[in-house]
Amino acid sequence: MDLVAHYNQLFTESAEAISNNNYVIDPKIDAENDNRFGITLLIRPPESIKNKIQSFLNELKKEDTAQYYYPNSDMHITVLSIISCHDGFSLSQINPSAYIAVIHENLIHLKNLEINLNGITASNSTIMIQGFPTNESLNSFRDSLRKAFKKTNLEQSIDSRYTLFTAHISVCRFRKHITDTTKLVSLLEKYRNEDFGKFAVNQLELVYNDWYQRKEKTQLLHQFRIQK
Repeated sequence: MDLVAHYNQLFTESAEAISNNNYVIDPKIDAENDNRFGITLLIRPPESIKNKIQSFLNELKKEDTAQYYYPNSDMHITVLSIISCHDGFSLSQINPSAYIAVIHENLIHLKNLEINLNGITASNSTIMIQGFPTNESLNSFRDSLRKAFKKTNLEQSIDSRYTLFTAHISVCRFRKHITDTTKLVSLLEKYRNEDFGKFAVNQLELVYNDWYQRKEKTQLLHQFRIQK
C-alpha cells in the first residue's frame, strides 16, 4: 500500500466533506455510560514529538475549543486492535498472559523500526498525524500476529473494523458543531506537510483500554522491549 497516496486521498475526500458540513460528530465522547473496552497493542511516540503535536493542536484550539483534543498521555500508534472495543468486554474474560506469549513469539519480525511523523490528514470525524514506517517490519509483524492469533482459540477481533496498515496518530475528534469549516480546512492545509519528527521504536505496550485510549481508563498489561 502506498501510504502517501492513501493519506492524500483521505485528506482530499475529508476536506471536501468537512467543507460541505458532511463531517461526523462522535456522540459518545462525553458519555458517562460508555462501556466499550478492548485490548490493543500500540506504540507510544516520545514526549518531544507529542509536544510538537500539541503546538499544532493549540492552533486548532484557537479557532475551535469545542472539539476533543488528545492529551500527550493518550497519543499512540495502533499496531493491532486485538480485541476491538465493545460493550460488555472486561479483562476478567481473558487470560492476558496467553496474549503476551503470542506477541513475544512474533517480536522477531519487528526490526530496526523507525517512524517518521510528517504532515496531517483527516477523516470525516478525526484529524490525524501521518506516520510513515521506514521499513516493512511493522506490516510484517502485523501479518505474523494475524496468522498466529488465528491459529489459537483466544478471543480476538483483528481487522473486524478494517485492515490496519497505516501508522497514524489520532489527535482530534469532532464532538461539537465545527465553528468555521473553511478556517479549519485552511489550517489543516497549512500543516499538511509539517514535520513532527522521527523516532526509533524501542518498545510496545499491550493495554486494556476504552475507545479513546484515555489514560485514566487504560491498564498496562505488558511492555515489550524491541531487540536491536
